Amino acid sequence: MHTKKVDKFFLTITLLLILIGFFLFVSASLGLLARDNGASFEGVFVNQIFMGLFLGLTAMTIMSQVHYKNLRKYSFYFFILGCLLAVLVFVPGIGFGHNGARRWIDLRFTTFQPSEFLKLGFVLYFAAWLSAMKDKVSTFKYGTLPFLVLLGIPAVLILLQPDTGTFGVIAAAGFGMFLVSGGRISHIVFMGVLGVLLFVGLVYSKPYLQERLLTFVDPGRDPNGAGYQLNQSLIAIGSGQVFGRGFGQSIQKFNFLPEPTNDSIFAVASEEFGFLGSSFLVLCFLFFATRGLHIATRAPDQFSYLVVVGIILLIITQSFINIASMVGFFPLTGVPLLFVSHGGTALLFALAEVGMILNISRWQKTKTP
Repeated sequence: MHTKKVDKFFLTITLLLILIGFFLFVSASLGLLARDNGASFEGVFVNQIFMGLFLGLTAMTIMSQVHYKNLRKYSFYFFILGCLLAVLVFVPGIGFGHNGARRWIDLRFTTFQPSEFLKLGFVLYFAAWLSAMKDKVSTFKYGTLPFLVLLGIPAVLILLQPDTGTFGVIAAAGFGMFLVSGGRISHIVFMGVLGVLLFVGLVYSKPYLQERLLTFVDPGRDPNGAGYQLNQSLIAIGSGQVFGRGFGQSIQKFNFLPEPTNDSIFAVASEEFGFLGSSFLVLCFLFFATRGLHIATRAPDQFSYLVVVGIILLIITQSFINIASMVGFFPLTGVPLLFVSHGGTALLFALAEVGMILNISRWQKTKTP
């Protein structure tokens, strides 16, 4: 059962995404030099390199050596700690806000986004819970109802920030894990209908969500207001055409695209590398997902299987939501493109999660080809 070495194909795809992301981030960062006299450039760049890449690669290496069974042993504590950290964003002097949202903890030398820890904590504990429940997962009393309670905890903590996009990612991972562990389709449909009704109520109570949906339906309704980011993104993507303008040659990243290193970085990539380059990036994510799920199918037990499925769903759902929102196929959410966008905490935890998958790949039922 023990393969001794990590899955080289999965590791190679991850390193390729990191390399592509680094060069795209460097290019997009140049757009910050034209803003505020470049004052934000140094902080963003240092945060990404130190907290994201350096600490992230260190965490990936360490987690690839930590036996996955320890994750199950401490999964409940991961989840509780994630919840407690998420509460700290509302504490004056510790948490702070930006653009109307309180999602970060001020560490003085850098910032930390607790929702990234909470995402991982939820997946680990939910995987442990599902694997312990076994056949009872298909029942409403012991499966569906507890799932709704568990999902409701991060829902409250994250939607209060507010961060609808991150909660959507957690919910997608949770539903996927529940389905593959034996959840009944009728119960999932019921929860889906309930989720739609709750979402309608949330949109009704949050004007900013109404604006995002209206802009998604009609991108041209307010080109200089709510629709500005989407319109500038579409201009960047369209101007890239087939082959792109060339590395570093994006025009939209200078004073046009909001958040060129964050939400809009896929638009910068599309402008510089065109349809072919952006399609290659999407294919890399698809290879990442398919190889990850391949590792899941050969996982030694139910817990490790669910952990891999949950992590892959977290990373791929978030990344594809970001890409889809930039091309107008999904409402804007503000979630970063993992391995590429600015977000030291997001990159740190994404790489730590990759390390967990690499460790599980060491314990395959049979050797991978």
